Amino acid sequence: MKRLDNKIAVITGSSSGIGAAIAMLFAMEGATVVVNYLKSKDRAEKLLAKIKTPSQPFIAVQADIANKDDIEYLLATTLQTFGRVDIWVNNAGADILTGVGASANLNEKLDQLLNVDLKGTMNACWAVTTAMQKQGGGVIVNMGWDMSVHGFAGLNPQIFAAAKAGILGFTRSFAKTVGPDIRVNMVAPGWIMTAFAEEHMDDAYYQARIKEIPLGRFGNPQEVANAVVFLASDEASYLSGEIIKINGGLV
Repeated sequence: MKRLDNKIAVITGSSSGIGAAIAMLFAMEGATVVVNYLKSKDRAEKLLAKIKTPSQPFIAVQADIANKDDIEYLLATTLQTFGRVDIWVNNAGADILTGVGASANLNEKLDQLLNVDLKGTMNACWAVTTAMQKQGGGVIVNMGWDMSVHGFAGLNPQIFAAAKAGILGFTRSFAKTVGPDIRVNMVAPGWIMTAFAEEHMDDAYYQARIKEIPLGRFGNPQEVANAVVFLASDEASYLSGEIIKINGGLV
C-alpha cells in the first residue's frame, strides 16, 4: 500500500519547480492531486499529462494565492470535484529573483512576498480548516525557508526571511489551534537547485554557498518533496507544529 492512497491533495504553485516535484511524488504515492497554477497553464497541463492515470483523475486549477477569493475558488473546485480535501500544501511563493519580480523595487518585492507567501498561506489555512474539520481531519504542510531562522545577509534575504519567519510563527500557533483534528507542519528548504540556482546564479556565488554546506552540494526538489510526503503521511502522525529543515546541514 502506498503512503497516500486515496488521499485528495491540493498543492499550490505546483506547475513547476519544487511544487511540481511534490505533485509528482504525491501521485506516485497514490494521492489524487489538484495542481494549482497562476500563469503557467501549459506547464500545469504537461505535468498532468505525466502523472494522470485512468484511476487518478487529477485536475489543474488556476488561482492567485495572493487573492482570498481565488483561494476559496480553488477549495470549492476541489470539494465539488472530489468531495473532500485530505492534504493541503502551501507551496506557492512570490518570485522576486527572476523575471519581472527581479526588477521590482524593494517595497514591491515586500508586498509580493507578504501577499503570496505569508497572507496566502494564512488565508489558505483558514479557508481549508472548516472543510477538514467537517470530514474529521486533515493535514497541512507549509513552505518556509531555513535561513529565516538563522539569517542571511542582503536586502532580498531580509524581506524573504521576514515573510517566511512569519509563516513559521503562524504554523506553530495554528497547529495549537486546530489540533487534534488537523496536523500542521512546515518544511524549510535551504539551497535547492531551482531555476534561480540553475539559470541566474554565477559560479563564484554558487561555490561560496557550497563551501558553507556540510554535505557539499545543493539539494534538489525531489528531496524537498520527500519531506512533504513524509509529513503528509501517517508516518508523521504524531508530528504537528514542527519544522523540518532541508539544507544539507547548513543550520
